[in-house]
Amino acid sequence: MDRRLAGKVALVTGAGRGIGKAIALAYARHGAAVGCVARTLADIRGTADEIIRDGGRARAISADVRDREAVEAAFDETSRGFGGLDLVVINAGANRDHALVEESDPDLWRETIDVNLVGAYYTARAAIPHLRRRGAGKIITVGSGIGHRGRAERSAYACSKAGLWMLTRVLAQELAPHNISVNELIPGPVDTSMNPGGAGTSTLGASEWLKTPQDVVPLALFLAEQPDVGPTAQSFSLMRRDT
Repeated sequence: MDRRLAGKVALVTGAGRGIGKAIALAYARHGAAVGCVARTLADIRGTADEIIRDGGRARAISADVRDREAVEAAFDETSRGFGGLDLVVINAGANRDHALVEESDPDLWRETIDVNLVGAYYTARAAIPHLRRRGAGKIITVGSGIGHRGRAERSAYACSKAGLWMLTRVLAQELAPHNISVNELIPGPVDTSMNPGGAGTSTLGASEWLKTPQDVVPLALFLAEQPDVGPTAQSFSLMRRDT
């Protein structure tokens, strides 16, 4: 395995399972030390233990991204433990409400917004001082095609991911003077516990690519190894179509 990320330190939210776990494992295998963050401690310990057994460096940090102080503590622990921070993957997500707006559960709707958008804001805000001290860095937000085009009965998820895409662009503008790039990665439909069997992919057409979490890894690596003054405020998609 090449060591293209040797000397780098990454923090990945939602790293206990699915896409986040696949990215955390891949970054570690390519040489990065990884702060693995998720709400469920057992899941996150599993990811970190797998990295360590494979000869890598990792820390398992339990934090709910809706808890600002917990998120800040996770960054402090990662940066202190590994000597800095270079890469941040904002991946933690929720998709709680699957209903028409008229029939939706307001509490589930709000929960989705709080995790996907407010949690992403807390994560980015906590990351910035650590990346600035490093003199450069990268933030990768895990978005969704639904955030660009919408979908009936997915209003909370669509709105949260649309907000995340705007946050990505604003952050890119604010952080460009500090050599910190901010880009969106759109996986498209992936078979995960949050989206088993790529639920809802039939509305995208039979030609859409239903992926495993590992299929997302090459694009996550590509974004991680771009030059310091490289692409920013961009959306990179693995979907086969955007309509």
